[in-house]
Amino acid sequence: MYLPSQFAVPDAALLHRLIQQHALGMLTYRSGDGLEAEHLPFLLDTGQGPQGTLLAHVARANPVWRQVPEGAEVLVVFRGAQGYISPSWYPGKQQTHRYVPTWNYEAVHAHGTLHVRDDEKFVRAVVARLTRQHEATQPAPWKMGDAPADYLATLMQHIVGIEVRLTRLQGKFKLNQHHQPADREGAIQGLQASGQAALAQAMRESGGTG
Repeated sequence: MYLPSQFAVPDAALLHRLIQQHALGMLTYRSGDGLEAEHLPFLLDTGQGPQGTLLAHVARANPVWRQVPEGAEVLVVFRGAQGYISPSWYPGKQQTHRYVPTWNYEAVHAHGTLHVRDDEKFVRAVVARLTRQHEATQPAPWKMGDAPADYLATLMQHIVGIEVRLTRLQGKFKLNQHHQPADREGAIQGLQASGQAALAQAMRESGGTG
């Protein structure tokens, strides 16, 4: 990933937070047919391994767990807030017109090794943890005990667990950090007015170099 220094995010805690808030990751790997990608909701276990471990499950019918050799290197890409930035939002445009459109975004590249866990106990634990995490905001959170035991047991037979043991995290938050404060604020206001509150908030939190 091209990573200019002003957009690099070395703080692992910030990268972990983005993964936790935007759990759908794109798992990329190489198979005999070439490059492949799977879109999976991941659970991040920050206490497992020096960089953390990503946990997920796939359908048993999905060939990924058979195609990728044990311990093979993979990349999981997570994306946070993103959106188009109009040059018309910069106050400085009215003075010099030396501005062009851009696209702001937050992204994390999680490098690691893939390990298959064809183990019902492991899969149940992953499903339970994913459920608790994503049901936490619901007024009446669903839990695995709400479903009949035999129904769950059958479903568990049709999924396989995977781990991605992280070896390296790269973070890129491209959020106009290199622009003047007035222009950054103009872009934030433009995003707010166009209904892109998440990206506007990300820009506020990122600060800038001035």
